[in-house]
Amino acid sequence: MSIVEEPLYPIAVLIDELKNDDIQLRLNSIRRLSTIARALGEERTRKELIPFLSENNDDDDEVLLAMAEELGVFVPYVGGVEHAHVLLPPLETLCTVEETCVRDKAIESLCRIGSQMREGYLLDWFIPLVKRLAAGEWFTARVSACGLFHIAYPSAPEMLKTELRSIYNQLCQDDMPMVRRSAATNLGKFAATVEPAHLKTDIMSIFEDLTQDDQDSVRLLAVEGCAALGKLLEPQDCVQHILPVIVSFSQDKSWRVRYMVANQLYELCEAVGPEPTRTDLVPAYVRLLRDNEAEVRIAAAGKVTKFCRILSPELAIQHILPCVKELSSDSSQHVRSALASVIMGMAPVLGKDATIEQLLPIFLSLLKDEFPDVRLNIISKLDQVNQVIGIDLLSQSLLPAIVELAEDRHWRVRLAIIEYIPLLASQLGVYSIRDAAANNLKRLAEEFGPEWAMQHIIPQVLDMINNPHYLYRMTILRSISLLAPILGPEITCSKLLPVVITTLKDRVPNIKFNVAKVLQSFISIVDQSVVEKTIRPCLVELTEDPDV
Repeated sequence: MSIVEEPLYPIAVLIDELKNDDIQLRLNSIRRLSTIARALGEERTRKELIPFLSENNDDDDEVLLAMAEELGVFVPYVGGVEHAHVLLPPLETLCTVEETCVRDKAIESLCRIGSQMREGYLLDWFIPLVKRLAAGEWFTARVSACGLFHIAYPSAPEMLKTELRSIYNQLCQDDMPMVRRSAATNLGKFAATVEPAHLKTDIMSIFEDLTQDDQDSVRLLAVEGCAALGKLLEPQDCVQHILPVIVSFSQDKSWRVRYMVANQLYELCEAVGPEPTRTDLVPAYVRLLRDNEAEVRIAAAGKVTKFCRILSPELAIQHILPCVKELSSDSSQHVRSALASVIMGMAPVLGKDATIEQLLPIFLSLLKDEFPDVRLNIISKLDQVNQVIGIDLLSQSLLPAIVELAEDRHWRVRLAIIEYIPLLASQLGVYSIRDAAANNLKRLAEEFGPEWAMQHIIPQVLDMINNPHYLYRMTILRSISLLAPILGPEITCSKLLPVVITTLKDRVPNIKFNVAKVLQSFISIVDQSVVEKTIRPCLVELTEDPDV
């Protein structure tokens, strides 16, 4: 092949592979676009490659998705920002396809390119593209247009800005719910680019229309807009425009909208400020905590500690705590589980006295809950309560329930509790916790046999022997002595004995004393030769240790 013809080769390969029946070849070709563009040079990429891609976009979604992604980083290959507009036509077409992920990627790439374009080029190329999409006959074009306004608006002259705000308003009233959903989703981004004067008039008018939409899927997206717009408005405007909407949404006829309010409530409180939160949002939150839909109560219960942090302890005790008591015996196990995962965080908020009087009884009832996840969620967060009421009271009030949990009828709970035992032991500093853990392991090994124990218990147990906290090491030695008779002589010799021997030189005298006890218990399990050769010399060494 002559030198003159060589540059034609890559484009020929691309065309062949893009038309190949094998999707993998077409995909490979698209993913090599940057390589091909470099081979062609900037001018031929603009004049041949990009038009070719614009014409060949009727393909599998996977190929189109790859194309949308590649074009987003293609500005250097077409000659920089001055020629970036040549990338807009293929991406505009991709904004109209049916597959959502392709459209989303095309919008992302257009935003990336648009944010690099100079003002003049945006006016000549980008804004007309947004207007064409917004007026598109097919709803997918109008859906895509909503995600581009925040790039187009800042560089537009005043008259064009007025037109763009008007077009966005029309999209918010589109016949197709999918378009209104997209407009609601992107309103916060668009609003952030709009001047304060128009924000209070045009944007708030658009927002109010969306909050009254007959489709709950649009209204629930408007909930997110509440928090986004709240950050842009002055506090007094926020109270005037956003607060009534939040209160109204908290009583919406659709549980999905109420769920979204419960989920976003902390962010909404931040938007309106402390005083309106106390007067208006506390009653709204109480309603959500007592909602008749379990999903709403789950979302609200999961935010209870965050919400209480905004309030004074007195308000939390007066308004929120009665709801928490009700939720602790909720008919839905998932509500109780959501509450259990955060309720311990209320202790630092309410203080020592309220925790002892009001929260401890709730902790105890959740520790005895019939649903395992509820019990475990409480156990895993005990340190938050310890910091408030102190070890003595915590061990007196909760220890019996924790020890009972180690006897749980669900083996998964008993296994999971082992993870928390060292944490509890270090917090409560009590022997009964460590003993419960060791006995628990023994019962699991008896129940499921040596092979299961070797796979599920022994590796984790032996890993913890080097833990810097001596209570961990103490618990492991106790566990080893109880597991050895069940696992038998072979596993004891090959797995357990070497680990015990490594602790002979432990710096804590109590550990070395327990090593001696464990080695003594091995004598009746292993062969006499192992006793004479390994165990006896170790015991002799320990008897000569000044600490033992």
